[in-house]
Amino acid sequence: MGTTGARRSPTCLLLTWGVTRLLLLLFVFKVYVFPGPDVTSDVSVIYQDWYDILRTGTFPLDDVTWQYPPAAALAILSPALLPGLDYASAFFVLAFLADLVVLALLVYAGLRPGRRLRGAWVWGAGVPLLGPTVYARYDVLVVAVAVAALLAGSRHPRLMGALAGFGAMLKVWPALLLLGARRRGTWAAAAVTVSGLAAVFAVSMPGAFAFLTFQRDRGTEVESLGSLVFHVARHHGWAGEVLLNYGSVEFVGPWVTYVSTAALALTGMAFGWLLLWRLLATRFEAHTMADAAFVAVLMFTTTSRVISPQYLVWLVGLAAVCLCFRDSRMGAPAGMLLVACFVTVLEFPLWFAHVVASDPLGVILLSVRNVLLVLATVTAARILWRATVPKPGQAQIPGQAPRTKETSAS
Repeated sequence: MGTTGARRSPTCLLLTWGVTRLLLLLFVFKVYVFPGPDVTSDVSVIYQDWYDILRTGTFPLDDVTWQYPPAAALAILSPALLPGLDYASAFFVLAFLADLVVLALLVYAGLRPGRRLRGAWVWGAGVPLLGPTVYARYDVLVVAVAVAALLAGSRHPRLMGALAGFGAMLKVWPALLLLGARRRGTWAAAAVTVSGLAAVFAVSMPGAFAFLTFQRDRGTEVESLGSLVFHVARHHGWAGEVLLNYGSVEFVGPWVTYVSTAALALTGMAFGWLLLWRLLATRFEAHTMADAAFVAVLMFTTTSRVISPQYLVWLVGLAAVCLCFRDSRMGAPAGMLLVACFVTVLEFPLWFAHVVASDPLGVILLSVRNVLLVLATVTAARILWRATVPKPGQAQIPGQAPRTKETSAS
């Protein structure tokens, strides 16, 4: 009976994944039109324009929407690997293949001793909840690198460091995967990878780090936590407006700078909490590295001035890795995240016009999604702290080795 159930679970998982991904492909290829704004235009217009510029050996220096580290050029140029397809079609196929790679990694990890397939199920169910946006952004390619890095874990520390470093040069946030890493080889490999890639791009392609200025000048995007202030204020005479600014729909007007600064302050406080946790944590187990990465990316996403829908695919990937481990207690925040994913596809793209208009439906959807993210962040942080930081009366005895099960991770 147990063997039959074990065989049935992967079969159901693969069937679920196949059906939902077929639907996503039908949407991005416009066999069926998904309601709301066309989410594929970023690929067919913006990405393809960048592709044409990058092929000349330079970055899009005059385009403020280019806000990515230099290795992002590799993701934008990757459709050239499929020369028989037009740019957009090739990109969608590559996004699908990256999704498949993530599933394969999670299934492989979930079938090993001490693991389970719950993480693969989180990935299988979470991605389609975000709708076709997942295949119309390059974030799923970055998630594939991040998942591979975390699953390499303590068994292959240098490989993990190299992958985390490469991921950071694709889209910055994978640098947070290193938060729970305890081996010097991991950090050294990451530093070498980042330094090497930075040097290559700085020498070979002008404007490799122009993205830093473009990121600095961003405002408060209409889906962020801070934007709720202005969604409400618009109903009480606030004089600002909503504009397409720096590649996203943002609030522009009085007090926006203060809210953006407050968001940066919250991010700084999150960084301070993470630093304190890293200094005080003594109990590291096989799943701690993944749990810490999940908490860190949750914190930085929730407090960001911009919360684009595709950001949630990062969190789904990290939550999936956490739940591959039988002892991880991140089930509750992962559940909140999945609900947030469903609400996200309702606010974008389905009813994005209501969000932009700040009408009751838009404000309610956005409030529910952001409250879920806040609750998931607080819950996950509390779980991580309680599992790894001893209480004052349980301080570690001097000379005693910290508790760890990392050697069993593989």
